[in-house]
Amino acid sequence: MKKRWLLLTIGLALACGLAFFQVVATSGPKDEVYRKLKLLTEVMEIVRQEYVEEVSYEKLITGAIQGMLSNLDPYSAYLTPDMMKELEIETKGSFGGIGIEIGMKDGIPTVISPIEDTPAWKAGLKAGDKIIKINGEPTKGLSLMECVKRLRGPKGTKVTLTILREGLSEPKEVTIIRDIIKIQSVKSRPLEEGFFYVRITQFQEDTARDLRKAILSYEKETPIRGLILDLRNNPGGLLDQAVEVADLFLNKGVIVSVKTRDQRELRYEAKEEGTFQDWPMIVLVNYGSASASEIVAGALKDHKRALIMGTRTFGKGSVQTIIPLEGGSGLRLTTARYFTPQGTSIQDSGIKPDIEYPEPQEAQGEEDPVLREAFNYLKALALYREYVDVTKKKAKGQEKS
Repeated sequence: MKKRWLLLTIGLALACGLAFFQVVATSGPKDEVYRKLKLLTEVMEIVRQEYVEEVSYEKLITGAIQGMLSNLDPYSAYLTPDMMKELEIETKGSFGGIGIEIGMKDGIPTVISPIEDTPAWKAGLKAGDKIIKINGEPTKGLSLMECVKRLRGPKGTKVTLTILREGLSEPKEVTIIRDIIKIQSVKSRPLEEGFFYVRITQFQEDTARDLRKAILSYEKETPIRGLILDLRNNPGGLLDQAVEVADLFLNKGVIVSVKTRDQRELRYEAKEEGTFQDWPMIVLVNYGSASASEIVAGALKDHKRALIMGTRTFGKGSVQTIIPLEGGSGLRLTTARYFTPQGTSIQDSGIKPDIEYPEPQEAQGEEDPVLREAFNYLKALALYREYVDVTKKKAKGQEKS
């Protein structure tokens, strides 16, 4: 609460203009911060009086805040009232745009993953694509939120992206028609009798509940012999949902720990109640798996609850806190980092799979070669588990006789 109040105080002080800091400066402050703030307001006044076009205080102060936050890291940002509303809508699974999650890599907005069945997905955008232009305007120097704002727009309007992709000799232009993005968080289907496939596209408000419902519904009809959890191209979402999803498969131990800059640590631990059976399990990941997806994959890997298969994940292991401000705006501020149960930082390094299996460069019709290979592994694991169980039962029977 104190931190939020301090941020608001600074904002109000800036709004008071040069006179405030002139008074403070003459009162003999000891802290260097006052001299820097005085410099800021001097620059603001010079711009107000001398710039070729008239500029409002509001625009200058907003720009100063945006610059301050974008200089920290790619994920911290100032959110206008409209952005705050969009953020709330997005977590509920419906928003306007083209359907991609982006982050900053080397100062360039980069596709973390296209969201399945959206315009971006259908246009062929891929995880790792670097967006160098939006509608012909370079993205260099833009903050992450500024890029997101330019990508969003009314349904039916067009946006043209110029992308750099590994393997292409020159930039590629892609024109996409915006739409209302509605995300179905959990998708599932049987593979063969007893083997169940579940895909999580994004971690939203009801993801854990919907996942549990899907698995229980199938289990009522058929005893489960093995499960594939697909987190490929899942850009993340809500922390609490990632914890609840991992908790469905773990009955004890740390799921993820969150550490602040002063090394305060918050641990999220699994509970025995509500945990599914210990079926053989494979989790699919790729470069498009980020944030909440990496929390789930990291927890299941460290506890040896599942085999992780695919390619190394994105490495987005920082925590952003949304701090509401007066007037409906807000701050999206990086306040901590995620660590796996074994204490490994997710940031930048990502989650290394147990089984490396690269995805094909080009689509191969309806067939998913990674899923096919994972299913082969899963059947082998299930057969081995069943063999071990039968052997143990026989051994116990012999001991009793």
